[in-house]
Amino acid sequence: MATGPSSRERSRTRRRLFRGRGERERADDGAVHGVARLGKRTKDLVKRLGAGDIAIIDHADLDPMAAEDLAASGVRAVINCSESTTGHYPNAGPLSLVEAGVRLVDVQDADLFEELGDGDPIVVDGGEVRSNGNVIARGEPLDVEALRSRLAEQQESVDAAIADFARNTVHYIEREPELLSGQLEFPETRTEFRDRHILIVVRGPTYRRDLRTLRAYIRDTRPLIVGVDGGADAILEAGLKPDVILGDMDSASDEALVSGAELIVHGYPDGRAPGQERLEDLGLESVVIPAAGTSQDIAMLLAYERGAALIVSVGAHFNLEEFLGKNRAGMSSTFLTRLRIGETLVDAKGVSRLYRPSVTGPHMALFALASALLIAVVIVSVPALDNLAELLWLKIRVLFGL
Repeated sequence: MATGPSSRERSRTRRRLFRGRGERERADDGAVHGVARLGKRTKDLVKRLGAGDIAIIDHADLDPMAAEDLAASGVRAVINCSESTTGHYPNAGPLSLVEAGVRLVDVQDADLFEELGDGDPIVVDGGEVRSNGNVIARGEPLDVEALRSRLAEQQESVDAAIADFARNTVHYIEREPELLSGQLEFPETRTEFRDRHILIVVRGPTYRRDLRTLRAYIRDTRPLIVGVDGGADAILEAGLKPDVILGDMDSASDEALVSGAELIVHGYPDGRAPGQERLEDLGLESVVIPAAGTSQDIAMLLAYERGAALIVSVGAHFNLEEFLGKNRAGMSSTFLTRLRIGETLVDAKGVSRLYRPSVTGPHMALFALASALLIAVVIVSVPALDNLAELLWLKIRVLFGL
């Protein structure tokens, strides 16, 4: 079994990543000028980023969802004070960010959170970061070709990452057996789950595409819609309304929280629920579920234990690559949750492939109108049919005495 890249291999890869750095910098299309926006929690930082900003983050192993959010924010450059891809598992996040046209520079030897203030004007030129004309950090600009090569190497040694994931999962079973045994206690809720289709939306890498493909399914079956933290805003963005919002309440917007959905706070196993304080400040009522695991796990288990007929997951992690793309210890609970729920859980992509939308009344009316217009065009275009139409109209008048 492979044990992952050695330190010598990582050093060789790093040299290949940045070989020819001077030539690339000279051939660059120019330095990036912008305003520094700092945030150690990327999911919070992206909410206040815009065109003209340069994101300063501290995000080891920049995951694909964070990369997508950064690219969508409109920033032209991202400075990472941690290693964007450590080599511990195949991580496509940095590559997707650079392919989106965003310049990515790792500056692990500098603490820009001490050097810069939010809103300071800065310049990123190759691997240099300048403020007020002074170089405050030098780092490694990551390019597409080198990141693709490194990702391929990581995929070749994926068995080491799988072994780590398996060990974490066994450890989690020993510490938190309730996920598999069904011993979690859920509070009473005003929302009725029994015998209903439940659509659970997580702001994962594919949530926008998943919601688009499910439009016909949502229209025809009218499932109960659950937003997990920021997934509530994804639901509003798609023109829908959440019935339930569940999570630690740190990612959902105020607009989502006051939408009328039932609010369920995912608290710590010891009963602490910091998210409840935010809801109280907004004057909103909520119930608390103290439990280990991720909020999406708790949402799925709640629906399952309350008798859901089918649980459809949007934006969640479903395959091995996606599990390894997040913190492996944190994703062990998600893996166990899927074992518990079994065939009740279906991925959005599976539903879109199997579900065939029904023909609705508006569709039939549109078809009838189009048919009538086509018949009218044919009658007008063919003189013989025009005479036939006059004869039929005459017979109708005689029959009904018009």
